[in-house]
Amino acid sequence: MNDGLARMDAVRIVLVGTTHPGNIGATARAMKNMGLSRLCLVAPKEFPSEVATARASGAAELLDGARRYPDLGEALAGCRLVVATTARERYIEWPFLPPREAADRLLAEAASGPVALVFGREKHGLSNAELEHCQYVSAIPTSPEYSSLNLAAAVQVFAYEMRRQALAGNVDAVASAAANDPRWATAEQLQGLFEHLEQTLREIDFLRPDRSGQVMRKLVRLFSRARLAEEEIHILRGILTAVRKRPPRGKVD
Repeated sequence: MNDGLARMDAVRIVLVGTTHPGNIGATARAMKNMGLSRLCLVAPKEFPSEVATARASGAAELLDGARRYPDLGEALAGCRLVVATTARERYIEWPFLPPREAADRLLAEAASGPVALVFGREKHGLSNAELEHCQYVSAIPTSPEYSSLNLAAAVQVFAYEMRRQALAGNVDAVASAAANDPRWATAEQLQGLFEHLEQTLREIDFLRPDRSGQVMRKLVRLFSRARLAEEEIHILRGILTAVRKRPPRGKVD
């Protein structure tokens, strides 16, 4: 197996809140077609399921090895890059990668650790809170006349793009830049920063109750575009800790 194909073992396909078990089985089949094996399920409505096994059609071992999580944060633990898939226009302000670039970036980053591609619910996609766990979004350019795409079909498109890159033989050139980058913060380190930031902004009365969600989403987008390294996370959290230790203005010890 070439190095590019080996890196596909580090790619997690994460399905959030899947409502129909048949879509889980069909996703497993699509993954096996392209050489992906790490299936992660976040709060599926029904799993295990005979329907899922039937739709997997020869990829039942992926279902047997699938890991279940109560929330997206746990499913992404340790991931150095997370890309969310969406077809909803409300995400347009989030850092965006076309499917081919998203697949290339994921496979390149997989040389240095786990990465994840996240798919939302069949009808409603991902919530804003779930999106905040991801550094980029990607969308398949479907026809505007009929943009609805089956979950497993969407997985197949991205999985194909990753396999195409792996087989092209130039994955080392793409990955070399990622390997020379700083040690990027993981998904849970970023979440820790965002929680610390929100707590601090509330304590200093910067966040208004009626606008806190909107402001925090903008700040999360800002830091997602910046692509923070572990050292930068430590610096920012050190600043936040120092701010929280200062006595309120006008207070004398």
